[in-house]
Amino acid sequence: MFEVTYRYDPAHPLEGRTPRGAEEAWLLLEAGNRAFASLGGGSDARSRIVYVGPEDVGLPEPSGVPTQEPFAVVLGCSDARVPTELIFDRACNELFVVRVAGNIISQELLGSIDYAVEHMGESLKLIAVLGHSRCGAVTAAVDAYLKPAGYFGLTTSHSIRSIVNVLFRVVHGAARALATVRGDDVTRLPGYRAALTECSVFINAALTASIVREELGPAAKGLPVILGVYDLASRLVHVPLAPTSEEGEPPPHLLEAPHGREALKLFASQVANSAHITRLLRR
Repeated sequence: MFEVTYRYDPAHPLEGRTPRGAEEAWLLLEAGNRAFASLGGGSDARSRIVYVGPEDVGLPEPSGVPTQEPFAVVLGCSDARVPTELIFDRACNELFVVRVAGNIISQELLGSIDYAVEHMGESLKLIAVLGHSRCGAVTAAVDAYLKPAGYFGLTTSHSIRSIVNVLFRVVHGAARALATVRGDDVTRLPGYRAALTECSVFINAALTASIVREELGPAAKGLPVILGVYDLASRLVHVPLAPTSEEGEPPPHLLEAPHGREALKLFASQVANSAHITRLLRR
């Protein structure tokens, strides 16, 4: 058993909770995820206290309603198993969260991010895109890619089909990266579907982050755009580029969005060649 407690304590100062710059914000997200992932399991960590101010939870104050002061925008998936603030060990009013199935990008979602950049003032330090393992939207696109006849089962829902359509290009790119790195016979390996799904999840996060940066352009006001993928099993946010042991899990890691098409292709190849994908292919 473990518990996460949000606590208001007048004796506990909240100064320093807001990072002073992008690098500090980046490290704060990684450290928060490390703290969250350490709860329970084989760890000695059994409880976690997240301190908040009364204004963070909407309690009345003399000055009226609280001002929004998030230090990061996070674009993530709607999946109920991916609670953004908990994952990064953050309190209310620290993250401006935008969520949609498959963490895809559209004009409406881009408008939400643009609004935050324009109106959150000096508190905002970076923008993050968060994918997650075993994403249902990505899995649906993978299954339709592997068995095109299954796509017709989506024809009764234009809304769901529109999400899958966006993800098709990601799945196609992931399949091409796996074939390039591991050979055409990769499709015959027992874990190909799982590997293609996870590879697509990482590429989707990278592509979305790249699009966000390019679309915002000067409007982003120099804010870094980073990405990561939340693993539902380990509860770690990571990007599997660096070599890892066959037994070990990669550390929490957020990566800056690739710059340009060639950088995105390199990213896809590195993910396809990672130990994480190798383990999935062997299952």
